[in-house]
Formats: sequence, C-alpha cells, structure tokens
Amino acid sequence: MEKLTFDELPNLINTLKNRVERLEKAFGQFSSSDNQKELLTVKEAAELLDLSVTTIYILKYKKRIPFHKGGGRLYFLRKELIQWITARPESAKKSIIKNPKK
Repeated sequence: MEKLTFDELPNLINTLKNRVERLEKAFGQFSSSDNQKELLTVKEAAELLDLSVTTIYILKYKKRIPFHKGGGRLYFLRKELIQWITARPESAKKSIIKNPKK
C-alpha cells in the first residue's frame, strides 16, 4: 500500500464511510423482522415454489426470476419470490413451470 499524507486522510475516510454505508444498505435488505427465513438458497427457493433446482437455475439464467448474488453464491428473497409468483396469472405460472427455457 502506498503511503498517505495527512491531507489525503479526510477524503479516504469519506470514501470508506460511503462504501460501508452502501454495504450496510445492501445487506440490510437481507435482514428479517419475522421468524421466517427471508434469505433462501437455490434448493429452498425450489422447495418454496415447488420447482426443481434445475428449473430455478434455468429461470435465473434467463433472468425470469428475481435473484441476488453475493460472495459467489446465489440467493433469493422469500418476499420477492412470493410477489413474483403471485403477480402472474395462472396461465403464466403454468407456462413458466412447464417451459422455463423460453
């Protein structure tokens, strides 16, 4: 690491503060105020939606399902999955489940 001068410290501290605030905001969306687990793995999302893990990965690849990535892992928010599936008419739900590759 390069040596810093005293005059550079305020800018560096401000930059670090902004980065920490962004991280806190990003991770804050994963906290849950109720007893249900809010942050789901691929397997848990598949179980919630009664789909196969393969179908979940296909839907994610096609960007047809809400997802989050962090730390090299794939996550789903329970609330977003429930909103996603309930916002579609019954015919669209069947289409998503039967033909996730489209």
